[in-house]
Amino acid sequence: MNPLGARMRRILIIGAGQAGLQLALTLLGHGGYDVTVMTAQTPEEIRDGRITSTQCMFFPALEIEREAGLNHWEEPAPWIEGQRVTLAGPGGQKLLETYGIWDAPAQSVDQRVKMSGWLERVEKAGGRVVLHPVVTSDLEALSRMYDLTLVAAGKGALVELFDRDASRSPYDAPQRNLAAIYVRGVRPYPEHPTPHVRINAVPGVGETYLMPALTTSGVCDAVLVEAVPGGPFDVFGDRRISPDEHLRRLRALYAEWMPWEHELYAEAEPTDEFSTLYGGYAPVVRHPVGTVGDRHVLGMGDVVVLNDPGCGQGANNAAHCASIYHRAIVEHGDRPFTPEWMHRTFERYWEYSRWATALTNTMIGPLPEHVQQVLGVASTDDETARRFARGYAVPPSLADWFFDAEKAGAYLATRTPQPAE
Repeated sequence: MNPLGARMRRILIIGAGQAGLQLALTLLGHGGYDVTVMTAQTPEEIRDGRITSTQCMFFPALEIEREAGLNHWEEPAPWIEGQRVTLAGPGGQKLLETYGIWDAPAQSVDQRVKMSGWLERVEKAGGRVVLHPVVTSDLEALSRMYDLTLVAAGKGALVELFDRDASRSPYDAPQRNLAAIYVRGVRPYPEHPTPHVRINAVPGVGETYLMPALTTSGVCDAVLVEAVPGGPFDVFGDRRISPDEHLRRLRALYAEWMPWEHELYAEAEPTDEFSTLYGGYAPVVRHPVGTVGDRHVLGMGDVVVLNDPGCGQGANNAAHCASIYHRAIVEHGDRPFTPEWMHRTFERYWEYSRWATALTNTMIGPLPEHVQQVLGVASTDDETARRFARGYAVPPSLADWFFDAEKAGAYLATRTPQPAE
């Protein structure tokens, strides 16, 4: 509760995604904060609209939601045990396969369900929701009305306030063209029917991902194709296709490149008329402080760290960002939110997200030889498979072995038989 006589700190959050709404609700739950969320869509428009992502929330991010009392869909959403990675070659041949179980299950909830529910909860929790798109010219006047303004809308003109950090952004063009669809009726993997993320990769061509999920009509599977631009997987470029046509093209890809998946989609069908999404963007890290006139605003979530979705880090990064920013705001008390504080707060987040970014950038580029060796050992050694899979859920756990060829080699030497002297 707000201490007697203390002034409520006024916080403006622009954007109603994972990062912005989680921060709004946790600040409202803490007390002492007058929180306004500005967004362009009503909960009904979000719920009845087009899918906005695929997502797999790993157990550390789920624990953040549980501790905040935001895990409203934990019971109906399917539990996801771990991840299977299958490397394939031309002609639909499996080259190797790994299966890693996480320390605790993951879950995926369609953001149409989750964000509409959280947005409705903001007002119930005592916050204010303003339904109005914000443009850059609005921001200086708006920010004068609040102690702290955060930009959590990862798309649109406001992102241009935050300059690209070239030292942390190795790519300046999209590395994948993306095509997503939500479907029902996909059969489980015969050798391991327990729900898990199915990752199929053809080096130099692209990847497909399937993750069990909860959507507006119940349990489904979210399927993402990551196509190397101009390659054989890049067949969704026209975008103005029906979900049925999208699914037909997806089946054709599986038939040629991953026949073990193709047969499992025989009875699949789209979940709804808005169940597809297309895109492509350059992964980027941006400087966290934007300037409008003599005012400063702080970026969060996808605004400041935008990873390719292939390793599933986006929603998890956003959850960790909101949690770290929440702690920093509360710890700061009634002091001014200066640009220096904004930079320090982002750097606290970067200490986490740097490893998620490194993982994603490693896996979407040409695989280094030592990473290929990790996958090779993981295909026959359960401990290596689990350690690799854990890196997706806990990216900092990769820091002391995965990214460095020498350290990775030293670890792998402990997991493979050594020749007799």
